[in-house]
Amino acid sequence: MTPTIQATPAVPAQKKWSWRSRAFRGLIYQALALVFIALALWYLGHNTLINMRERGIQSGFDFLTQTAGFDIGESLFPFDSRQPYWHAFLIGLSNTLRVALIGIVLATLIGTLVGVGRFSRNALVRGVCSAYVEIFRNIPILLQLLMWYLLFTEVLPAASEAWQVGSVFLSKGGISFPVPIWSSGHAWAAVGLLAGAVLAWLYRRRAFAHFEATGQLRSMVWLPLGLVVLGGLMGWLAGGAPSAMNSPMRGLFAIEKGGSLTPEFIAVLLGLTAYTAAFIAEVVRAGIQSVALGQSEAAAALGLSRQQEMKLVMLPQALRVIIPPLTNQYLNLTKNSSLAVAIGYPDVVSISNTALNQTGRAVECITIVMVIYLSTSLLTSWLMSRYNASAAIKER
Repeated sequence: MTPTIQATPAVPAQKKWSWRSRAFRGLIYQALALVFIALALWYLGHNTLINMRERGIQSGFDFLTQTAGFDIGESLFPFDSRQPYWHAFLIGLSNTLRVALIGIVLATLIGTLVGVGRFSRNALVRGVCSAYVEIFRNIPILLQLLMWYLLFTEVLPAASEAWQVGSVFLSKGGISFPVPIWSSGHAWAAVGLLAGAVLAWLYRRRAFAHFEATGQLRSMVWLPLGLVVLGGLMGWLAGGAPSAMNSPMRGLFAIEKGGSLTPEFIAVLLGLTAYTAAFIAEVVRAGIQSVALGQSEAAAALGLSRQQEMKLVMLPQALRVIIPPLTNQYLNLTKNSSLAVAIGYPDVVSISNTALNQTGRAVECITIVMVIYLSTSLLTSWLMSRYNASAAIKER
């Protein structure tokens, strides 16, 4: 007798907007949570405004259009005391971003070299890298900023006795160096650099595709770098090859003319770079150690040198472990730049403190600083998450 097969009754499909739908309930709960948070923020803000009004404390962001009335000692863009407060905040933001961006690049380079150096077969190199990590990681960042600042302001000579190497001067006033006198030729050089960078990016894409298809590795660093330099040189020549320089000169009380980096900027940059690079080195070391030992043995079996093994096998696989904690270090460096106020560097916190003392708008000034740091942190996290997604190992 042939056995009968009973069909399993189909599960009735849940309606998309039914309360039995887990996704629909989750959406409702999230909407209620957002409404609750919005009401709480509104209540706190409303209550704060009432209390401030009762005590005769002015509030609002209208002060941003008023004349600042103070000068800023260091800025990328011209600023004078007749300009409004919002312009001063932009100058402070530019100073913060300048330190953060340069610090992130330098800390990444130094941290990667130190982290890789801890795997060196040379005992001296391993010892120096380990000592660097242990020293700079365990000294508070504020003390490091003060240490570098005192080094410039107390140890270095005065401007009249500045140390000179060629056209570069080093003194208590910072570092002074020659800068080009701007002309249209420099704009052409910038266009050439941009064109060279685009060509280098296209070349690297084709070289990587060729490597995946044939296993033959082409130059991934020197040739792209040569394309960028060649593009800039051709643009410079096309613009008339301008070579006029504004060179610094030793004055009676200061180094005059030329470009300069103040002791405050250098101290902040060195302190943040040295401190963060120590943590990045540990991140890189942990990422490399997370790669299976068999990968190193396979690279050795293929005849790869120690340098090729690290560049082509270990570091690419370690990236998926390195990038997430590396993002945290970038965020920490950006937020730690607020400590620059301790040595007088005019970042956004310093500008906010000055505006607060002059206007009394404490809530507003603190809110501006919070929004700036929140925005920079979210942008950094978003960029690193995109990079993490592109560096993740793709399954085939």
